[in-house]
Amino acid sequence: MSGVLETFRPCFTAPSFETFTALLTGLWAQPVGRTVCGMLTGAGLSRVWHHARAHRLFSAARWCPHQLGLAVAGLVVAHLLAPGASITVVIDDTLFRRRGRKVHGVGWFHDGSAAGTLKVGFGNNWVVAAIIVTLPFGARPVAVPVLATLAVKGGDRSTPDLARDLVDALAERFPDRGIQVVAAPAYGCGAFAGLGHDMTMTTRARSTAVFYQPAPPRTGRRGRPRLKGDRIDTPTQLAGSATWRTATVTRYGSTAAVQVAERVCLW
Repeated sequence: MSGVLETFRPCFTAPSFETFTALLTGLWAQPVGRTVCGMLTGAGLSRVWHHARAHRLFSAARWCPHQLGLAVAGLVVAHLLAPGASITVVIDDTLFRRRGRKVHGVGWFHDGSAAGTLKVGFGNNWVVAAIIVTLPFGARPVAVPVLATLAVKGGDRSTPDLARDLVDALAERFPDRGIQVVAAPAYGCGAFAGLGHDMTMTTRARSTAVFYQPAPPRTGRRGRPRLKGDRIDTPTQLAGSATWRTATVTRYGSTAAVQVAERVCLW
């Protein structure tokens, strides 16, 4: 455990690192709730340190969660992935329910776990990037969260824009690894256009999406060259005219035969 924590030392000042390791120990023990005071109690320091010391780590201490997340990603890639293997990154946003007038960035957001037909909830919406790994003692792949950023309703950056920032940060951190991004349909937009070398994205296209042929070669004439070819069809129309083949895939721990069709186009 101490060897793992030493990886995070450059992310903190000396006093902040001492507080961080104590709270992480309390979180690991988990005798009470996963709150700041709960972590302090779990570490056995509730009557040694004032609770303000623990709260200041998250409100005023000099450390960067983004830098810490990249350090976690480095440990995951080094110890839980095969050497040279591509990194599968899952992107999605999740709602952390919060109340109160002074809570920063709260608002009404989509919440798939909400009860009823109206899937909305009030709180902080976090865009999360997780790396998919297969643990030796588990039968199913596991998503390990490494980076997260707060999405503020009405802010300058949309959730796809924030997600692209997280993916680019991981690509810069691991330039010698391929990056395979898997995301919800809401992230299949222009924010992910122009991915870097050896990077792919897998998502479900909207039913109203329109596909085009790749851009034709330049003609040598004056004027702006075409950015896309002729219109093909929508996903529904393509499904009716595509040539399907049977493929075997493994998903959610089970293997099944599915029908697959391939088409090179612009979305």
